[in-house]
Amino acid sequence: MLPRFKKAMLAVLGAGLLFATIAQAETSKPATAVTAQVNRAVLTELPFADTGSFEDARRGFVGALPNGRVMGEEGHVAWDMEPYAFLDADFVPDSVNPSLWRMAQLNAIHGLFEVVEGMYQVRNMDLSNMTIIEGDSGLIVIDPLLTPATARAALELYYQHRSRKPVVAVLYTHNHADHFGGVKGVVNEEDVRAGKVRVYAPEGFMEHAIAENVIAGNAMTRRATYQFGAGLAPGVRGHVDTGLGKALGSGGLSLIAPTDTVPDNATLTIDGIEIEFQMAHGTEAESEMMMYFPQFRVLNTAEITSQQLHNIYTIRGAAIRDASAWSRFIDKVLVRFGDRADILVAQHHWPIWNPEDIRHFLEVQRDLYKHIHDQTVRMMNRGMLPGDIAENLQLPEGLNQEWSARGYYGTVSHNARGVYQRYMGWYDANPANLNPLPPREESRRTIDYMGGEAEVLRKARKDFANGDYRWVASVMRDLVYANPENREARELGADALEQLGYQAEAGTWRSAYLVGAHELRHGVITPKHVGLQPDLMQALETSMFFDAMAVKVDPEKAAGKHLVINWSITDQGEDFRLNLQNATLTHRSGELDEGAHASVSMPRAVLDNILLQRTSFPEAVQAGEIQVEGSVDAFFSLLQMLEQPQANFAIIEPVEK
Repeated sequence: MLPRFKKAMLAVLGAGLLFATIAQAETSKPATAVTAQVNRAVLTELPFADTGSFEDARRGFVGALPNGRVMGEEGHVAWDMEPYAFLDADFVPDSVNPSLWRMAQLNAIHGLFEVVEGMYQVRNMDLSNMTIIEGDSGLIVIDPLLTPATARAALELYYQHRSRKPVVAVLYTHNHADHFGGVKGVVNEEDVRAGKVRVYAPEGFMEHAIAENVIAGNAMTRRATYQFGAGLAPGVRGHVDTGLGKALGSGGLSLIAPTDTVPDNATLTIDGIEIEFQMAHGTEAESEMMMYFPQFRVLNTAEITSQQLHNIYTIRGAAIRDASAWSRFIDKVLVRFGDRADILVAQHHWPIWNPEDIRHFLEVQRDLYKHIHDQTVRMMNRGMLPGDIAENLQLPEGLNQEWSARGYYGTVSHNARGVYQRYMGWYDANPANLNPLPPREESRRTIDYMGGEAEVLRKARKDFANGDYRWVASVMRDLVYANPENREARELGADALEQLGYQAEAGTWRSAYLVGAHELRHGVITPKHVGLQPDLMQALETSMFFDAMAVKVDPEKAAGKHLVINWSITDQGEDFRLNLQNATLTHRSGELDEGAHASVSMPRAVLDNILLQRTSFPEAVQAGEIQVEGSVDAFFSLLQMLEQPQANFAIIEPVEK
């Protein structure tokens, strides 16, 4: 009986990272002649003779770890650049888009770099950069990477070449995990509590850092395996880059709550270093700030700018970002700091090293997001549909030939769809699409109308031979949805996705195509669960815990039930009234019901231990850690209504109800 309750509470949150450890099977196929021709054409379309970015990325190099390898405390490999040694080749393989190959080579330049005397960056020892500033008494660390293992190794690399000063301040630029998850690799919570270390973040940081992975965490995490190609073996037919950085560090996350919230557009002096802040909330992240350092004449744009087109819509799933506001914030820093900055750094990629190039870069980035926004809306207002806009929206020559505007992470295509969705939602206004058949039924009928499975395969093989991979992938999607057991359809669909991956300029698209091809050939990958993260769980607001419970209620199990449960967190003085009615769970904060079926009370630490699977509700009740007045059965009945979502649900074939 006890395991069922452990599973029930595991279902409440999806905050654990779930990344597969799939060894890419020896079934990948070479690039076809069509793909080779498409990729070779890229070499004539873009300014590959401009190699300035390579000089910029290597400038200020101080030192690196051998092979960039970092071992985690659990004995696992947290980071390793050796598998990407194939990028040293002096030719571009036919199975990689040359533009993505260029970015992959740039993101393979790793180690410690001096920006100016007193400011350093560790790059490509995780997905993001860690910036280190030498203050009067210690170090200021900006964005301590994704995992404690990589952050600790990055700081040790710095110490190998500079004095061993203590870290006295940490700055989180925004609420994405690759910018805070490694914090316990550079400082410990005891020093923060004792006031020896200050932790600074923009307003709303904690709320958004936790919230993004709670409500839709399971779906986002599963889809992230496609976006980042988690588990794809590095190689010319496998993983080469994410675009934003080389890859994701491996291991659990950490989090220390900020001690200080940075006011809007404030100027603060931290350990003798003056910093002028510029907020940019609701753009690349819900809570984000940029900063300017007058004594260094360095502008840090966090992740508001990068050496590429970023995501207005991220294909792992997230709220659509405001491209127009994003552009305005870039213009704000251009106006405010453009004449005062000699160097621009960010928390991904490499610096820009002179004022003229900084102004040009900011103008390009500003116009990039605004152009996609404005032209999408222009075409939308003409009645064009998302697919038409995505196919027809092209960057003007002034942007298209800029390396920093290329779509290595976001793309013009899926970002245009994101802008449309932000304004118009999913419905295209054609009544035929208002209530379509469910996907599997529509696919079955479509295949039947097209002449049946054998005829569709015959035609699709011919189209594949002609290099019409987008169409073949689309038709095989329908055929696999109509009949997931059709082996020929799965193989041909995988072949088409694979060639599309080889042609993709975006690291995210390449990863998605290749993971999809792998799963068509070998089935859904089995994820490796690294566990729920204690720091994130302890930072979770109790009310958000109940929101997460509510989206797990199975309506069939809850049908006809009406339960009222009082829930008190005794050490925090929090009271909640939970109401299950109409197969829907709601809660009220600061309220208890005298007629409740059960009243449950516990310290917050007990709830955290249950979330972390260190114990279960029945065990905690039996141990006296939870007190239940009224009906214990009513309390456990509610927990039994929570479903356990599959972490490895199907993506390229239908999900069974």
